[in-house]
Amino acid sequence: MAAAGSLERSFVELSGAERERPRHFREFTVCDIGTASAAFGTVKYSESAGGFYYVESGKLFSITRNRFIHWKTSGDTLELVEESLDLNLLNNAVRLKFQNYNILPGGVHVSETQNHVIILILTNQTVHRLILPHPSRMYRSELVTESQMQSIFTDIGKVDFRDPCNSQLIPSVPGLSPGSTTSAAWLSSDGEALFALPSASGGIFVLKLPPYDVPGIASVVELKQSSVMQRLLTGWMPTAIRGDHGPSDRALSLAVHCVEHDAFIFALCQDHKLRMWSYKDQMCLMVADMLEYVPVNKDLRLTAGTGHKLRLAYSPSMGLYLGIYMHAPKRGQFCVFQLVSTENNRYSLDHISSLFTSQETLVDFALTSTDIWALWHDAENQTIVKYINFEHNVAGQWNPVFMQPLPEEEIVIRDDQDPREMYLRSLFTPGHFINAALCKALQIFCRGTERNLDLSWNELKKEITLAVENELQGSVTEYEFSQDEFRTLQQEFWCKFYACVLQYQEALSHPLALHLNPVTNMVCLLKKGYLSFLVPSSLVDHLYLLPDEHLLTEDETTISDDVARDVLCLIKCLRMIGESVTMDMAVLMETSCYNLQSPEKAAEHILEDLITIDVENVMEDICSKLQEIRNPVHAIGLLIREMDYETEVEMEKGFDPAQPLNVRMNLSQLYGSSTAGYIVCRGVYKIASTRFLICRDLLILQQLLTRLGDAVILGAGQLFQAQQDLLHRTAPLLLSYYLIKWASQCLATDVPVDTLESNLQHLSVLELTDSGALMANKLVSSPQTIMELFFQEVARKQIISHLFSQPKAPLSQTGLNWPEMITAVTGYLLQLLWPSNPGCLFLECLMGNCQYVQLQDYIQLLHPWCQVNVGSCRFMLGRCYLVTGEVQKALECFCQAASEVGKEEFLDRLIRSEDGEIVSTPKLQYYDKVLRLLDVVGLPELVIQLATSAITEAGDDWKSQATLRTCIFKHHLDLGHNSQAYEALTQIPDSSRQLDCLRQLVVVLCERSQLQDLVEFPYVNLHNEVVGIIESRARAVDLMTHNYYELLYAFHIYRHNYRKAGTVMFEYGMRLGREVRTLRGLEKQGNCYLAAINCLRLIRPEYAWIVQPASGAVSDRPGASPKRNHDGECTAAPTNRQIEILELEDLEKEYSLARIRLTLARHDPSVIAIAGSSSAKEMSALLVQAGLFDTAISLCQTFTLPLTPVFEGLAFKCIKLQFGGEAAQGEAWSWLATNQLSSVITTKESSATDEAWRLLSTYLERYKVQNNLYHHCVINKLLSHGVPLPNWLINSYKKVDAAELLRLYLNYDLLEEAVDLVSEYVDAVLGKGHQYFGIEFPLSATAPMVWLPYSSIDQLLQALGENSANSHNIILSQKILDKLEDYQQKVDKATRDLLYRRDL
Repeated sequence: MAAAGSLERSFVELSGAERERPRHFREFTVCDIGTASAAFGTVKYSESAGGFYYVESGKLFSITRNRFIHWKTSGDTLELVEESLDLNLLNNAVRLKFQNYNILPGGVHVSETQNHVIILILTNQTVHRLILPHPSRMYRSELVTESQMQSIFTDIGKVDFRDPCNSQLIPSVPGLSPGSTTSAAWLSSDGEALFALPSASGGIFVLKLPPYDVPGIASVVELKQSSVMQRLLTGWMPTAIRGDHGPSDRALSLAVHCVEHDAFIFALCQDHKLRMWSYKDQMCLMVADMLEYVPVNKDLRLTAGTGHKLRLAYSPSMGLYLGIYMHAPKRGQFCVFQLVSTENNRYSLDHISSLFTSQETLVDFALTSTDIWALWHDAENQTIVKYINFEHNVAGQWNPVFMQPLPEEEIVIRDDQDPREMYLRSLFTPGHFINAALCKALQIFCRGTERNLDLSWNELKKEITLAVENELQGSVTEYEFSQDEFRTLQQEFWCKFYACVLQYQEALSHPLALHLNPVTNMVCLLKKGYLSFLVPSSLVDHLYLLPDEHLLTEDETTISDDVARDVLCLIKCLRMIGESVTMDMAVLMETSCYNLQSPEKAAEHILEDLITIDVENVMEDICSKLQEIRNPVHAIGLLIREMDYETEVEMEKGFDPAQPLNVRMNLSQLYGSSTAGYIVCRGVYKIASTRFLICRDLLILQQLLTRLGDAVILGAGQLFQAQQDLLHRTAPLLLSYYLIKWASQCLATDVPVDTLESNLQHLSVLELTDSGALMANKLVSSPQTIMELFFQEVARKQIISHLFSQPKAPLSQTGLNWPEMITAVTGYLLQLLWPSNPGCLFLECLMGNCQYVQLQDYIQLLHPWCQVNVGSCRFMLGRCYLVTGEVQKALECFCQAASEVGKEEFLDRLIRSEDGEIVSTPKLQYYDKVLRLLDVVGLPELVIQLATSAITEAGDDWKSQATLRTCIFKHHLDLGHNSQAYEALTQIPDSSRQLDCLRQLVVVLCERSQLQDLVEFPYVNLHNEVVGIIESRARAVDLMTHNYYELLYAFHIYRHNYRKAGTVMFEYGMRLGREVRTLRGLEKQGNCYLAAINCLRLIRPEYAWIVQPASGAVSDRPGASPKRNHDGECTAAPTNRQIEILELEDLEKEYSLARIRLTLARHDPSVIAIAGSSSAKEMSALLVQAGLFDTAISLCQTFTLPLTPVFEGLAFKCIKLQFGGEAAQGEAWSWLATNQLSSVITTKESSATDEAWRLLSTYLERYKVQNNLYHHCVINKLLSHGVPLPNWLINSYKKVDAAELLRLYLNYDLLEEAVDLVSEYVDAVLGKGHQYFGIEFPLSATAPMVWLPYSSIDQLLQALGENSANSHNIILSQKILDKLEDYQQKVDKATRDLLYRRDL
């Protein structure tokens, strides 16, 4: 396509209509500023339009780049709009309504200064000046980063329209031409606003407003010639003086050119003369008769000019050009002059060119230093735009602009089509109708019903459907009618509405003016309802669209000398075929493309129909024309190459990082507005539509060539195979353009925010979020087409960065040329959209923006014939199926895409890891990405299926095998497929992964309480690992919320490993005692020990033992915090632990202790916290304290502990009761009830104190021990607290150890009691009451020997003798001595008797 850029001949109109909503105009009323003339107020003027371009609109780094203002006037209303191709401007449309005044056609003039944009407005009675801020002063920085910004019209509401400094009535001065419509306005170098109006006498009135910031009053100056000057310059006198009836010299068209401190005013007058005035000198500098340049001017000289127009064009290098249009009936002529200055302030015109045209009604024309652009509107209501280079076009050949035709007047509806659907499709096809036409037709159709017409595109569709259906139903009078009658009625009403819309579309398409920007060479067509842009057409399109009369005169050498004739003949043949193709034939080809049928067969069928219906012998003409082509194969090949956008080089992504940030940011905004996006995409649509027709006709022609055979081919050696090759190259070309055309018509759908967020999450899993195609998108604004979406989101930045990646000149000096830029941008966009090119950014963009339905349709249209990016398409189609819920189809697509991994750029980028490290084969990396996607979406069944498929790809790669089998295990487990999960687990080749999965299996099944499965799995070669996992989990988690110990117990029991089961339960019980200080914990502890005992009883006695769990098992378990000393440092773990063996008896003791703990806890919950881990000795103390003496004694007996603490504790409780009050008595009954008392029949009510003493007495009688230790400790306890000994206790102890009782009395200074005891004891020895002291045989010669505790008696006597002053002590001492004397005597007697008996 390199040659095409330099051979552009024609332009194409592209509508830039606002489609989504009508442009929202803010309305302001300009009130009456003075007394208006009634005559002037009734004047009606035609509608007019105009435009203004900023001086720096073509500079790459200007804030006003690609920015312009255009306006439309209609009666008393002025609509102003500021447009930008780079940014979406906010508040950019205003509507000014002038009260009682009508705006002059062409009465709006815009100027810019360094700080302001100034709009000068002339009405039929007033002049106005609007002062607005310049864009460069509205923003602090020239670097604009937003995609939208405020227009200069944003603050227009603050303007005081009645400010006398900026508004002025046109004074009613004599000579002011009342019916004149022309005007001019400009700013002087001093800031004055000057307005020029023609006078009836041939002069010019100039109204001056002082600078806006300088006080002053308005003034009027009339520029007119003195009679002397008139004669000197022209030799004529005013017509009023002469009295003749020639045409007047009133100006028809005014133009101003400012030079330094002066302004030249040019006036083209009714007398066909051009006058040049100097405002500064207030004199006419030049008069030129234009009829001198008109070949036949006799009739014109006598009639007043009516349609003459004047335009100026200034070039710093070439000077000032004047363009004059001389209007004559049925013809017109353009004259171009260059202003030449001579000495003494004299000026003349240098005639450059005269151009002739036959069109009658010239609406507008624009002049540049090289070209004339002209706009006509002919009698058939057709808009005609042409342009010509007036210097180098010797033949005077105008270049056409192919205008956008109105939609077809009638819609053909087949019997199998729904009328409503077909009409709605046509009404709302992008680019067919503008919103305003639809709204106006809706308003008319609803017969003035009040409707809210500020509707979105979809809302408008619903309103129109409702309105037509209501109208239809309102017209139905019968209750029943046939389906055919209803269809006919439906078609009638829809046709009526369609005709109404078409009528408004035609009215709104009426042209008003041309807007030409000589800086960027951008030409716009200002129409009544919208704005359209003119863009150059390529050489191929130009030749195909050009009318026959133009094609005959084309310079054939511009293409290539040797093939020019062949190509032109080929194009003519294609044109002839295209003109012969009927609507049905065209529909046949479109339908074949849409239904994925062969275009070659469709072309063959169309050819047969053409031959059949050929009544005008068109086919013969085509065949004869083909005879003129010397080498058809070469010509067709050249045409195909010109239209093919296939390229092997992919466009680089993103801006060059070497460029400065401000440059990159500035370029990133270029053509970023929705208007530019729409224009570019309409340009692509226009190219695709034209090329589709060319390819269609070319296919038909090739079928004709095939049918004709070698007879037609004049070149020697041409083969049939070459024709077939070209045929197979043309068909994909046709389908490619059809697909691009479809994409430019297909609307994007609105996407909710949550869908976008979900999509972004999925893309982040695929690591595609930093791709240029995929970004966090805003909501798509409907009805944007998917191509516009692609251009704005992705393609634009790619194209712009590519265009400016290697600039020929510094970017700061680079100017923007609209024809070149739009051609390059559309060309590169076509490259990015071209189906057979390697990149698939378009598909990525649709996927990234959640356009899933459109993406499915696109791939369906692409798949059968395009074998490029097949894998990428399948992958993206899979993503679409995922979203729509067709998961099996999605899986199938993902599997099909796997075969293309490593062959396509998108799939390579998909599998590229972030760190760049390649850990496995590309296919396995692909499977990994897809598996992660399916996992995030939440489709475990698909993950399992895909991972199973991927295992065969993994082969001997054990790492990948492990990853995939782990994935299968995980998702089987998630689905609750426990057996399949276990099976997958056993096949994992990596032991560490296998262990992790095993741990997960244990935890998950425990959490789900599916313990039977967990226990019954065989765990081949994994038994120890399972046990270790469960043990570590058991030791790491809370004992009361997880049952890992019980699980482990069941695990061992299931495998008949009773000793390990017992060990587990014993450890469980130990930890419960230490860690769970609750009643429930103590209950479980007892059950654990009982279970452990049962386990050991199930095995042979010699093996009935377990190893005592180490005390550090808890602190050393995984997850436990390290133990620290008081300095905060970790303490060293004990190095040698002694192994302790526990047998069945030991377990039974522990069970007994656990049961006793539970008993205590139930009796006294306050001791639960300390009872759990207490030893037997500690428990004994706790039991005594709680009053559970029976239990305490049982514990002591079990663990062979002395009962002394029990007796001491009971004695102490008796003491407390002895001296306690009623409260103590009440509390005592609770613990007394827990001890078993011997039943005693008593005749009186017994107190708690009595029962306690009785319990103590019972224990002393029941639990006798050597040395009577328990009596001793009880008496000792009582005496230590000063409690008198009860008689039963004294009597009881006297029987067992009277001597010790004596010693106790002495220890506590109970001398009197001691004396009584000694006295009684001596009597007992001597035989008096000996049974009370446990003396079996009292003193006698025949009995065994007796003894007295002399040491204690001596101590008693000494103690009594120490206080000789105490008479009582003396009496007691004497009493003992008397007893002893008596005893000694009897002992002596008994001794002698004994000795006597021995001697016998």
